[in-house]
Amino acid sequence: MQAWTWWQQLMLVMAGGALGAAARFWLGGLLLRQFGSGFPWGTFAVNMIGSFAVGFLALWLEGRGPSALYWRAFLIVGVLGALTTYSALMLECLMLARSERQVAALGYLAVTLVLGLLLVWLGARTAGAIRPPAW
Repeated sequence: MQAWTWWQQLMLVMAGGALGAAARFWLGGLLLRQFGSGFPWGTFAVNMIGSFAVGFLALWLEGRGPSALYWRAFLIVGVLGALTTYSALMLECLMLARSERQVAALGYLAVTLVLGLLLVWLGARTAGAIRPPAW
């Protein structure tokens, strides 16, 4: 890969990361205000949205030619990399477990992983069903 291509991708990752982080902050705050702090709805929501989106985009961008490299950098690595929060998921499970809410921690983790896997599969299936022929 040429140095210029790498730098272009890096700039796209950074721009996408800023958008993804802002979206995570906004949605987390919105859901916190809406539902309170009894359950980490913001983290759950961004992980589920991100799971669907990464499944969709991975298949949608497949075979799209040279521009797909840039779209992957911007959307998957940048936007979704900053939007999804699996490190925050792990921390929240730890905090729930340490606060005598072990069942809630296990339930949260199980639902997040199972639903996330289902949504990544559904995103890929949706993209496969609606994508136009390769460019």
